[in-house]
Amino acid sequence: MFVLNPKTLFASPFIPRKTSISPQFSNFKSRTYCKSNQITERGILCDTSDTFFRLESATGRDLGVLSAALYKQSKGQLRVLDAMCGCGIRSLRYLIQSKADFVLANDANESHRRVILNNLGQVERFEGEQRRWVVTHNEATRILTDCYLQRDYFDYIDLDSFGSDSSFFLRAAFSSLKLDGLVYVTSTDGFSSGGHRPFHSLEAFGAYVRPMPYANELGLRILIGGAVREASVLGYRVTPLFSYYSCHGPVFRVLLQMNRGKLPEKRDYGFICYCNRCGNSQAFSWGKLGQISCPCSNTIQDAASLVVSGPLWTGPLHSGNYIMEMLNLDEQWGWVGKGAGTGLEKLLKRMLEESDPRLPFGYIKLDEVASRAKTDTPSISSIMNTLHKEGYAASRSHIASSAIKTDCPMAGCIRIAQKLHGC
Repeated sequence: MFVLNPKTLFASPFIPRKTSISPQFSNFKSRTYCKSNQITERGILCDTSDTFFRLESATGRDLGVLSAALYKQSKGQLRVLDAMCGCGIRSLRYLIQSKADFVLANDANESHRRVILNNLGQVERFEGEQRRWVVTHNEATRILTDCYLQRDYFDYIDLDSFGSDSSFFLRAAFSSLKLDGLVYVTSTDGFSSGGHRPFHSLEAFGAYVRPMPYANELGLRILIGGAVREASVLGYRVTPLFSYYSCHGPVFRVLLQMNRGKLPEKRDYGFICYCNRCGNSQAFSWGKLGQISCPCSNTIQDAASLVVSGPLWTGPLHSGNYIMEMLNLDEQWGWVGKGAGTGLEKLLKRMLEESDPRLPFGYIKLDEVASRAKTDTPSISSIMNTLHKEGYAASRSHIASSAIKTDCPMAGCIRIAQKLHGC
């Protein structure tokens, strides 16, 4: 029996107001609503009513709209399937801002139909004889499978699901996606990423996850790893173009590009090991499963300090070139600058820093460094400057504000922290 997503427990705190619309998004109809549950997002008015809606997810929607627009610019066409559209805000933005040729807006809850139709009604349903949008009410796997059986393939599929549910829709999504197409997947399962439900993560993502200091990055990596597994069954290879974490929820969102082929020779699907004794992390391939150890471990008792999670994605979370394209489009649209969305610009620039191919998986919390060094917590700028001077790669993390990503081992970070405090 299909279980519907929970409805929102609060109304929008935004008060409806008039806003200026960027010229490139001005070709849609203005609509007046009777209810007061309206929000304005990037200049687009939307009625949320009693649908499940999160204001905090606007950044995730911004990233989706930018990526869909880049696809349209690159390929010249864009057909979008929004499998769990809620009130229809994403579908509406794909139509207006990404300039989608067609959007199939699906939501399992038929009671949302009036709200969705009113929102999408800001865009003409037909352009000549071609339909611009359609609203359906089916369970996500059903609509994806129906599209596959009808050979009705899409360029872009948005799976904005609850918990770890999107892992159950991935195979159907890949089957109904065009080659070189994009899937924007979601997880809100923070318990699995934290290692608190290892058997659930094994069931949902095919990964046994144990507690590690960079749990929220693991949430992204098990989501990608689950997608890699499902795609490989069908003979496809998926590559993450960007990975985004937000603490509200929490929410893990990843944009994946699908093509034919097996995993590349450089295997980015394996196991991660963290040593509680020395604080270092390592990646291990399948062939090294019987040889997992840490250089600091000399006895069986020391070996007990090792924690292993996997299999999961151990490769890069973002494509640096793709993030640059998103930043450029962000600027063209006027979404950057004072009062225009500095948070999105900051996020994309941080993702760009994280794209340095020298940086390994995971991040190091400065509180952990301070605890091991027995000093006060060093400032991020001071420790990063020192790391760069010593030839190490280092960046901030968009996932944890008080952490850094670096190829410097924990012992080096401890030494630098002590040096900064005159120890």
